[in-house]
Amino acid sequence: MCKPVSERFDLPRKNSQVLPSTNNREKDARMNASSETWQLGNQSVQVTHLEKVYWPQVGFTKGDVLHFYRQIAPVALPYLKDRPVTLRVYPQGVEGASYYLRDCPEEAPDWLRRVDYQPKTVSHAVPLPLIDTVGGLLWFANQGAIEFHLWGSHLPDLTQPDLAIFDLDPGETASFDAVREAGLRLHDALAQAGRRGYPKTSGGGGLHIFVPLASGHTFEHVRGWVKAIGQQLALNYPDLIALARGATHKGGRVTVDYAQNSLGRNTAAPYILRAHLAHPTVSTPLTWEELDADTIHPADLSPQAVLERVERLGDLFTPVLQGEQQIA
Repeated sequence: MCKPVSERFDLPRKNSQVLPSTNNREKDARMNASSETWQLGNQSVQVTHLEKVYWPQVGFTKGDVLHFYRQIAPVALPYLKDRPVTLRVYPQGVEGASYYLRDCPEEAPDWLRRVDYQPKTVSHAVPLPLIDTVGGLLWFANQGAIEFHLWGSHLPDLTQPDLAIFDLDPGETASFDAVREAGLRLHDALAQAGRRGYPKTSGGGGLHIFVPLASGHTFEHVRGWVKAIGQQLALNYPDLIALARGATHKGGRVTVDYAQNSLGRNTAAPYILRAHLAHPTVSTPLTWEELDADTIHPADLSPQAVLERVERLGDLFTPVLQGEQQIA
């Protein structure tokens, strides 16, 4: 039997009970009582409102989010190292309003790294957050960030991607079986081209296949390469696969969104939570053998399942950090 969330994550129970009250001041006092200071290496982070419910349907709290990220940090942080991130923030949980955060807030601690970036759309450089410590990960999670999305390039040169990303996005009537089949056809195409790709769930119903690259590529080159493979797949499997044009959540086919391979675009990082309404899921690395055997479904990849999976299998995505591949 599945244990309650509080038991699964071994959460502190002190001051965690929320009693009914119509007095907002009393409610705020109880929320503030859940404030703690966590020492994370050389950094200390104050975490607050641990009992705030982020997923009402399953009772998954802000405290659960923070504890998950603290536990998964050793395998998640290498994929964020030296990469700007875009965060999706849900101050009131997944049923409330959300917003994307691309600039590092002024109130962020001094020890949190930033890199200045000059977008074409504004006249001034903006500080982009770099999250390379568990303290940074937890600081943003405490601000309400649930999702962390990474760039396809990293310092020192953000104009050179080190990943080619195939974003396989199911249409509104497409099943995960269709996505799985599209992923396997892509795997075949990459093998024929002599390239290695590594799959992970998007955290929803899609798949992301990361192809690690050596230095020296441009986004235009990588985007064109991904598009060409997507076009060939769409030609070979017209009832299954389509090249993305406009909205990617329409119809019954699986789209290849090649535009993800652009400067400043971002993709869900490995091992991060996704804010689906019913319950939290995790963008989780898989093996091609698992996809071929049809033994796993994204909805089953809960935070606890992923923590147990990493303990059992280790980090399946490690080759992404070690790839030195060239593309034609």
